[in-house]
Amino acid sequence: MAVPLVSTKLNLPVPRPRVVSRPRLHDLLDRGLESKLTLISAPAGFGKTTLLADWLAQPGHEATSIAWLSLDESDNEPSIFWSHLVAAVRTGYAKAGTAFPDVPAAMQPDQALVALLINQLAAAEKPLAVVLDDFHLVDHKDIHGQLAFLVEHLPPNVHVVINTRADPALPLARLRVRGDLVEIRSTELRFTADEAVTYLNDVMHLGLSPADAEKLERKTEGWIAALQLAVLSLEGRDDAAAFIDDFAGSGRFVVDYLVEEVLGRLADDVRDFLMTTSVLRRMSAPLCDAVTGEPGSGRKMLDRLERQNLFLVPLDDHRQWFRYHHLFADVLRGHLSETQTQALPAIHRRASIWFEAHGERAEAIHHALEAEDYEWAADLIERAIPEMRKHRHEAMFRAWMKPIPDAVVRKRPMLGIAYAGVLTSLGVFDGIEERLTAAEAEVVKLPDPKPLLAHVELYRTALAQVRGDVEAAAGHARRVLELAPVDDHLARAGAAGFLGIVSWTRGELDEAASFWTVCRDGLRDQGHRADVQGTTIALADIRNAQGRLTEALRLCEAALSVATDDGRPVARGIADMHASLAFLHLERNERAMARDHLDRCQELGEGWGLAQYPYRSRVARARLDLAEGRGAEALEHLQEAERRYISDFFPNVRPVPALIANVHIRMGRLDEAGQWARAVGIGSEDSLSHLREFEHKTLARLLLALGDAGSVDRALGLVERLAQAAAQGGRKRSLIDIHLLAALAHKSRHDSPAAVDALRRAIALAEPERICRPFIDEGAGLVGLVGQLSRREASSTFVRSIALTEGGVIEPALREHPELIEPLSDREADVLRLLRSDLSGPEIADELSVSLNTLRTHTRNIFEKLGVNSRRAAVRRAGELDLFSPSTRA
Repeated sequence: MAVPLVSTKLNLPVPRPRVVSRPRLHDLLDRGLESKLTLISAPAGFGKTTLLADWLAQPGHEATSIAWLSLDESDNEPSIFWSHLVAAVRTGYAKAGTAFPDVPAAMQPDQALVALLINQLAAAEKPLAVVLDDFHLVDHKDIHGQLAFLVEHLPPNVHVVINTRADPALPLARLRVRGDLVEIRSTELRFTADEAVTYLNDVMHLGLSPADAEKLERKTEGWIAALQLAVLSLEGRDDAAAFIDDFAGSGRFVVDYLVEEVLGRLADDVRDFLMTTSVLRRMSAPLCDAVTGEPGSGRKMLDRLERQNLFLVPLDDHRQWFRYHHLFADVLRGHLSETQTQALPAIHRRASIWFEAHGERAEAIHHALEAEDYEWAADLIERAIPEMRKHRHEAMFRAWMKPIPDAVVRKRPMLGIAYAGVLTSLGVFDGIEERLTAAEAEVVKLPDPKPLLAHVELYRTALAQVRGDVEAAAGHARRVLELAPVDDHLARAGAAGFLGIVSWTRGELDEAASFWTVCRDGLRDQGHRADVQGTTIALADIRNAQGRLTEALRLCEAALSVATDDGRPVARGIADMHASLAFLHLERNERAMARDHLDRCQELGEGWGLAQYPYRSRVARARLDLAEGRGAEALEHLQEAERRYISDFFPNVRPVPALIANVHIRMGRLDEAGQWARAVGIGSEDSLSHLREFEHKTLARLLLALGDAGSVDRALGLVERLAQAAAQGGRKRSLIDIHLLAALAHKSRHDSPAAVDALRRAIALAEPERICRPFIDEGAGLVGLVGQLSRREASSTFVRSIALTEGGVIEPALREHPELIEPLSDREADVLRLLRSDLSGPEIADELSVSLNTLRTHTRNIFEKLGVNSRRAAVRRAGELDLFSPSTRA
């Protein structure tokens, strides 16, 4: 998210000394502070920015902080726009003596970032007006969409002012109906007759007759820029009335005519300076010296222009940086193009060289492209590639590349490959293979082609993955590892990740975990902390699928530590990690732990999540809802998860529609579940694959729920095939579910020995990792089977932790007492027992095979339930309640 900031964009405009006070518009702007959005929308030259500067200078705004952002074309890139906007907010609050947190560098410019900003603004509480000047220069649809989300969800202490030549793509109609929008348009901005007379005679001291002043106002239709230009034309004339009489025209012709009048009356050196420097979007004295080729003249000329009121707008308090009024600059550039066409490329080239020498590469590239010096532009863009990749400026890079001729790109394989990578990351795949082939033809001519060929193969891996060609993806990824130098960690990590996806899709979980470990370590070593969260989620999911729940929990706890500094979140993805931990703790029915992690998700918000967080968190919350008997709420969360689903190339081994079908089955809504099966086209005789294993398990559960002999037989046949496939793939966690389904199928057929044997196999797989949730999920169906286990089996710790209630629902035993705020879970009871020992905290964690953070969470829950605040007090209170007695059970 971190990008170079242009500090002059954050400065409030300096109020002009000679302006007409406009209280009627000030009142409108004051009223706007009570709404979400004020929109000032009018063509150039209507005094929009001048009005804002004058309004903000009025007394009465001291209680409101002002975040000002002057936009230009370079801000039409989400990461740059939001970096500048956040910086403007921080600057605005800082001037009022209020600290405001920065957005973490790892965050990407999307709705999650906007949600984080909204939360931070709400927490700040202090009133803030965010002013976006020249917003018409930003037309990126993502920025408009994200800004719409910001405006819709603004806290009451924040107001947005948009100053633009064209209406933005925001929900203006909805805001208007709700009373959340105040609008100021050209009709309101035009000078009234009285204001025009005040400006012409009281402010500019022209001494026009009332009739002439009114005539000029009428001919310019109150257009402020035209009036200003008319004033410049009238100054020093003896024939003001004749000039006004002759003056005719409307719209842009008025301005063209008046600019010609103004330019014709200026000294040659001033006119030449204006024309030459009009190509600059912002300028300083040294930059003007470089562009005009006249060292030492820039400072004097800028001072001279300011004294003559020639539409020069200061951009900072020290008057080091300036710009021309946009309308004035447009006309100047038009005259320059008509009169000095051949000089234009050289002017832009000098500006480009100056900006590059002063570390402003984006501006340097802009002027190189304007000069149509595509070789120099390509040089600059190649130099920008590392920063572009680091800060994810794909949209800007793509905009730079559009005017570069293919002939130039084809000679520069590094540029061509980078461009192909940018387009791939933006989801634009047409023509990518052709670009890669063209780049490859040039790369092979190099003395050492391997490093660049590795990146060619990396993007071919992505293309194959998009096409669903797993074999091709694997081949390209292995080729990357063969070609990439050992120090190209990102390419090697990317290739390993793709190979992990291929193996995972095939169900080769050990190999997938190995590749994902390489990918995670490579990204971690490069400081990509957010990516560590994403890769660890994949790795933990694989380990859990293998029945290695303890290892999955440890992986997530380790990744969580990478995403925090001194307990503070510092990496995006930390919210996803809490959602994953909630999911994993529910495997052991540790609902309090899961709830804690989901509460932490809620506190962090989507701003700390990856793109997949909205659906991941809702799936985890739905699972907790089911564990606590809230089927309707679980369905709502899963349906929202389905709407928010975003793929991340991971194999979709637990499709949300199948999760929804599972809930329907448990709620007895078999028609809805049947509609799902028909929609996805799944059958009991299908060939099996890891990718559809969860769906086939869901189908088996549906067939069992239907209950007729034919459906049960079909379910049992499917389950037996699923068991064989899962066993061969080492997917122990799935085998637990499958054996329980087999137990239910045999029970339905009144084959108790086979049913108990299937239950025994499920227990054998679940017991080492204390995975009790699948037994609870099957509920009443297992009633009677546990009691048929042998005395030795029934006496095991794991089986004793499961008790049958009168309602026939299996629940883990809880340490209960009437004076307890909430019963202790079985795991909390284990922790409480060890708190009575002489073991230290780390030693207890080792004894229970949990992380120290997990132990602390268990301990905190115990303290809360016992109403104490220390280990000694907890042990004493537990003794008083006789909780250490083995007979204290549910």
